[in-house]
Amino acid sequence: MRGKMEGKYRILVVEDDKEIREGIVIYLKNQGYEVFQAANGAEGLELIGKTELHLAIVDIMMPVMDGVAMLMKLREREYEFPVIMLSAKSEEVDKIMGLNMGADDYVTKPFTPLELLARVNSHLRRYSRYLAALDGDGPKDHIYTIGGLELNEDTVEVSVDGEPVRLTPMEFKIVQLLIKNPGRVFSADEIYERIWNEKAVNTDTIMVHVRNIREKIELDPKNPKYLKVVWGVGYKIDRQ
Repeated sequence: MRGKMEGKYRILVVEDDKEIREGIVIYLKNQGYEVFQAANGAEGLELIGKTELHLAIVDIMMPVMDGVAMLMKLREREYEFPVIMLSAKSEEVDKIMGLNMGADDYVTKPFTPLELLARVNSHLRRYSRYLAALDGDGPKDHIYTIGGLELNEDTVEVSVDGEPVRLTPMEFKIVQLLIKNPGRVFSADEIYERIWNEKAVNTDTIMVHVRNIREKIELDPKNPKYLKVVWGVGYKIDRQ
């Protein structure tokens, strides 16, 4: 499902609006990316099975198979490349649902090509570093432990009480930031800016990622032992 990123980055664009899809494809090709396209989620999944991809841009509302259903199947099959969802302003619930299913980010229509490209570049840089660490090409750092929670930067793995926890690359980065700074409270804006390496635009994504992380690492997500909210301030992982 994953390997070194060699040659051109390969991006899949899944969008039923032909004009929007082809516009995105042309813009990405002009930036030097190898681009594949599909008109719905079913076509997108078929393409994913045929070629190794590094990122997907997926519209939420599509016929045959919508973006959220495609994303669920993609993550069930353990594809880990980043997924950016496209949504209309009226689809707030769908955005949150998409993030809950394993999307890494979303861009609201109408958007500028520069806005989308900035998100694409940011996620590809981070995914490239993630794969390099898995392949042993990344810098060797440390194992960080707080109580039964352990994060290994060498293997890019997280475990709780010895049991492995499957995190997305984005979730791993958030836990990594917090566990390396135990007791320190990070605002949602600061987490966003540290991980995306750009000014915070929409920190709703951080809230959803935190909720997903809690579901995976906490015995009782409503009464968390590790990842805690400091109301009105931000998030932290306490020293145990």
